[in-house]
Formats: sequence, C-alpha cells, structure tokens
Amino acid sequence: MATPRITKVFAAVNIGSFRVSAMIAGLSETGEMVVLGSGHRAAQGIKRGYVTDMQAATHSVRDAIERAEKMANVDIQKVWIGCAGAGLASTTARVEVEVGGRRIEQDDIEHLLVAGRGVIQPDGRTVLHAQPAHYTLDGAHGVPNPKGLHAERLAVDIHVMLADGAPVRNLREAVQNAHLEVEAVVGSPVAAGHACLTPEERELGVALVEFGAEVTTVSVYAAGMLLGMQVIQYGSGDITDAIASAFGIRRYQAERLKCMSGSAIASPADHREMIPVNAPGDPEGGPVARHADDKNRIPRAELISVITQQLGFFTEEVGKSLKSMGFVGQTGQQVVLTGGGAQLPGLADYAQSALGRPVRIGSPPTMLGLPPGHATPSSSTLVGLVLFAAADPVDIRAIGPAHDPVGGVYRGRRLLIRLIRAIKDYF
Repeated sequence: MATPRITKVFAAVNIGSFRVSAMIAGLSETGEMVVLGSGHRAAQGIKRGYVTDMQAATHSVRDAIERAEKMANVDIQKVWIGCAGAGLASTTARVEVEVGGRRIEQDDIEHLLVAGRGVIQPDGRTVLHAQPAHYTLDGAHGVPNPKGLHAERLAVDIHVMLADGAPVRNLREAVQNAHLEVEAVVGSPVAAGHACLTPEERELGVALVEFGAEVTTVSVYAAGMLLGMQVIQYGSGDITDAIASAFGIRRYQAERLKCMSGSAIASPADHREMIPVNAPGDPEGGPVARHADDKNRIPRAELISVITQQLGFFTEEVGKSLKSMGFVGQTGQQVVLTGGGAQLPGLADYAQSALGRPVRIGSPPTMLGLPPGHATPSSSTLVGLVLFAAADPVDIRAIGPAHDPVGGVYRGRRLLIRLIRAIKDYF
C-alpha cells in the first residue's frame, strides 16, 4: 500500500523525567495523520519535569529528534513541546457580549475572543495557551461554533493553562539550544487528553490521570472542556526506588523486576514463585537481595507487597486531588489512567477498587506508521502533541486586533460590511 501524499508536517518533543521522545508526523491529503518517524532516549538533566542540567537536557533533545529525523528522512526546524512539571495549573474564564438578536458572523466571534484577553488573570505566571472551549448562546451551553446562528448574547468559556515562568523558559532554552524553534509549549494534560479521551467522555465528565515517571497530573474534563488540574510530585519511578530500597539492589534491577514481574494485584501463587534479581548479562559480584535465596531470587509476593504499598499512597493522593476538584457523585464517574506507570499489570483493577469508580487504561489511537512501542500509554502525551498541533488550535492571544477591545467599535470597511449583512438579514 502506497503512503499517502503528505501536505503538512508536524514535530513534537516530550521532555519527560524518564525519557525524552520525539515524533514527526504528517497530515495526508485525505486528512489522515501518518507517523513518519520517531525516536527516544533516556532523559538526562531533567528532574520531576524541571531542567536541572541545561547541557545534558539539550543533548537528550537533540539526540531524540535526530533519531526521528533519520527515520522520517526530513529535517525539522520547529517543534511542539510537552510540559508536565513547571508548576502547571489550569483555570477557566468567561466573557460575554451583546449581539442584539442578529446572525452571528466571524467578526462577532473574533470580537468576543479579543475581549476575552482582558479576563485572563495570570497573577504573574506564564500563560501556555488560552483556548476557547465552547460557546453559549442566550444560556444554551456547549455550542461548538456559533457562526451563522442568531442570539441576543454570545459568551465563551476560555480554558487557560498556566505555568511558572522560569521553568518554562528553561524547557524552551533546552530545545532552542538543540537548534530547534519552539512552536508552542503544551501542558501534558491537554496533549494526553487529545490522545486518550473521546469527545463523549469529555462531555459527560472524566478524570484523566497521567502516571509519569516522576510526576502525575490529575485533570478533570466536563462539558467538553478541561475544568481543572493538579500535579502530584510522585511517579512510577518512586515505586522503583521503593523496590530498590526494600531489597537493597540496584535501581536498574528494581526497574526490571517491576516491569517483568510486578503487578498491582496479588495472587495465592505469588508466595511459591521465586524471581531472579540478576538477569543474563548482569555484572558479576552484584549485591545479593534481602530475603533472597542462595540463587539470589526473591518471592514474588514480597515484590508485589512493596508495589501495592506504594500504590496505596498513589491512589490516596489521586483521590484527594479528585475530591478537591469536585469530581464526586454522578458527575465524577469515569477515570482514565495513562502514562508509563499505567502499564503496570492489574493497575486498572486496583485503582477501580481504591477510588470506587470505573477505571480504564488510556492509549493513543491507531495511526498509520505508529510503531508498536509508541502505541502504549507511555506515549500518550507525545502522540497527543502531534494531534493537538494538527488540530490547529485557536489561541485567543494570537487573534489580530480586528476590533477595539475597549468599546467593541467596528471600524472602516468592516462597519460597511456589517451594515450590508444587516440589510440582507432583515429586508
């Protein structure tokens, strides 16, 4: 099957605490997204979403994007980057204008969005993006596009993603030092939501929990928009550290035990199963694990006990975040778990029992050319970044000053056009 002709190319870099990943995707002439290349490498110079070593972080970004470029056979100048740390916060704002019962034109929408700039209150923080979520016509909520409709009053709910300024500048600089231009910095809950959530879930109400290596973001969607989010400074890497500490072994051994033999659900057979701490190829003379037998094997039951103890803390913190954001009762039902930590076997069942809500694991949608290694929850943010970029999101800060934002007065040629349209509507 021939690859469809590509009309536009998008590139994304997700700077995680465990790995830095890059993806290059193209929009085909049929409107389908096609993955052209991808690459990743172990993250260096990143700690809990913050840049801690500029040179090392830049090298990680450059290496990941070069691998993707080589696979895609294209050179990239601009990238969209994901942000999970940097003090992310989310808020919503509303602005409303009088329309007077006539048909709504594009000028009215632009006038409304320009007026929306004045209601954003960043309080000294950096605005990553300010997007119109949905419109309201005379009290009727959830209008996706009001153009062509009649109304007395037109309102819009604006979703604003905020972050601390200095950490975001460090992320930008790490990418720019890799000879790349930053198209935009996108909050990871927005990107992951594009990849994992259905429009129906976002409308009915859903919580998205992105379980990363060192940071977990908990975001709540309802009425089609992101209503709030919180960041928990805890990730799947903390489970790895707990295993390493409990058994007195190296971190890479603990990570392998967690990935190969770990589970969130215990079974009666776990006490009889002994799992080796060392793998073929490990250096000789390594540490002997606590509670290990003469072959340096540990009971699987003890490994799972350490994991579930950590998961108890994790789900408790997630539950607190959901409660503080009002995700309770009938409006707070479905929870979607994604991120690298969500790949732990049995986690959905464990979380469902602990949170008392239906839980499913969220993965990126199927795309032409998407490697199997990226069709997993660990790549939700990365895939979501290219989908978000291809959706050509509207940011109210980028809309030109077509109107006077104070008086809302239409000028010059625009006024004449509006008069002509009014005459056609009513005569």
